[in-house]
Amino acid sequence: MKRNLLILVVCAVLTLLGAPFLGESVISEIGSAGTDGLVFWEVRVPRVLLAFLCGAALALSGLVFQAMFRNSLATPYTLGVASGSTFSVALWINFGLSFSIIGISGVSLAALLGALLSVLLVYNLARFAGGLATVSLLLGGVILSFFFSSITMLVQYFADAGSMFKMMRWTMGSLGQADMDAVLKVLPFVVSGTLLIAQYRRELDLLSVGDELAMSRGVEVKKVRRMLFFAVSLMMAGVVSVCGPIGFVGIMVPHFCRMLFGVAHRELVWMTFLLGGIFLVWCDTLARSVTIGSDLPVGIITSLIGGPFFLIVLLKRARV
Repeated sequence: MKRNLLILVVCAVLTLLGAPFLGESVISEIGSAGTDGLVFWEVRVPRVLLAFLCGAALALSGLVFQAMFRNSLATPYTLGVASGSTFSVALWINFGLSFSIIGISGVSLAALLGALLSVLLVYNLARFAGGLATVSLLLGGVILSFFFSSITMLVQYFADAGSMFKMMRWTMGSLGQADMDAVLKVLPFVVSGTLLIAQYRRELDLLSVGDELAMSRGVEVKKVRRMLFFAVSLMMAGVVSVCGPIGFVGIMVPHFCRMLFGVAHRELVWMTFLLGGIFLVWCDTLARSVTIGSDLPVGIITSLIGGPFFLIVLLKRARV
C-alpha cells in the first residue's frame, strides 16, 4: 500500500508540473516575458492547482459518503449537500451581493451555510422517518437534492438575463475563472476538511461494515457522522462557491481506488485524494484543449466520462 501511495504522489507531482504546459496551445518557454510566460504563470498554473484541489475534495467527499452509507452511488450530489450549496450560491449571484468576513468571501460562506442547512434538514427528515438509520438518511438526502435542484431552477427562471446566463454557465461546473485568489479561497476549506476526515479513517472502516459493529467497537456513530458531514460540507462549500457543481468525480474515483487499492481507509483516504486531483486536472486539460478561443466546462467532460463508466459497471454486475 505504501508503494502505491508513493506512485500516486509521484504521478500527482508530474501532473502538477506537466499539465500547465498543455492546452489549446503547447507552451515551450516559460521564462520569457512574452505571452507564453504570462499565460503559463497567471492562467494555467492557478487553474491546474485549482483543478487538483477541487478534484481531490470531490473524490474524498464521495469516498466518505460511500463508506458512511455503504452505497457506491452515494455522493454529496445525491445526498443534497452539494445541491444546498448550489442553491445558496445561485441566490447569491441573483441578488448580486458582495462582501467578506475575516478574509472569507461571502459566496463561500453562503455555500457553507447552504451545505449545513442541507445536512440539518437531512437529519431532521431522517428522524421524522423513524431514526438516523442509513436508509433514512439516504432517502432524506435524495429528496433534498431534488428539492434544492428544483428551487435553484426557479431562481434561475426569475433572474435577469445576465444573472441567468452566469448561473447557467456556473452550474455546468467550470474552472474558467481560475486565478490565485480562487486557489486561496478553496485551499483552507479543502485542507481543513481533509485533515478532519483523516482523523476518522478507522471509524470509516467500521462504518463501511455496519453501524452495529462500529458501536460495538466503541465508535460514537452519531457524533462521527456529524463530524464527517461537517467536513464534507466544508470542502463542498469551497468547491461549489468557486467552480460550481462538477459531477461524477465523487463516484468514479473512489470506485477506481477501491478496485485498485482495496477497501482499507488508512491509505485509501490519501490515495483517493491524490487520484481525484490527478483525474480532474487531466479532465480540465482536455476541456481547455478541445476548443479554440473558449473553455469547455469541465463538468461536461466528467459527465461524458461518468455516464459510460456506470453503464459498464452495471453491465458487469448484471453478468455476475
